[in-house]
Amino acid sequence: MRSSLAVSLAIAGSIWAIAAVNAYAHHSFAAQFDRDRPVELMGTVTEMKWSNPHAWIYIDVVDADGKVVNWALETRAANNLIRLGWRREDLPVGSKLEVDGWQARNGTPTASIKTVIFADGRSLFVGSPEQSAQ
Repeated sequence: MRSSLAVSLAIAGSIWAIAAVNAYAHHSFAAQFDRDRPVELMGTVTEMKWSNPHAWIYIDVVDADGKVVNWALETRAANNLIRLGWRREDLPVGSKLEVDGWQARNGTPTASIKTVIFADGRSLFVGSPEQSAQ
């Protein structure tokens, strides 16, 4: 009887720990990004990470001082991007992009993307903070 109670408590503790990690890992838009700090960036893709709960685009942006800054741009989950018409081959390294979004509250070169416009004028929609992130 004691061993089954110990096993039950261990299982319950493990489930709680997993749930806590998942809750911490996923955040609300308002917790990380500032709707009152829109950003417009022009840069070159250095990397695209197709992942969940959010995919990330990394671009090099030349700032006003001529310094290159690598921005991390959060998007929706990879499966949502695919449903919106995105494909892996859309963002090869070296692609030139114009990005509209909202900057991170902590002031780092991190933003949540609203839209992406390519040099040829094509655009890919990501969404707005009012919409579900997943």
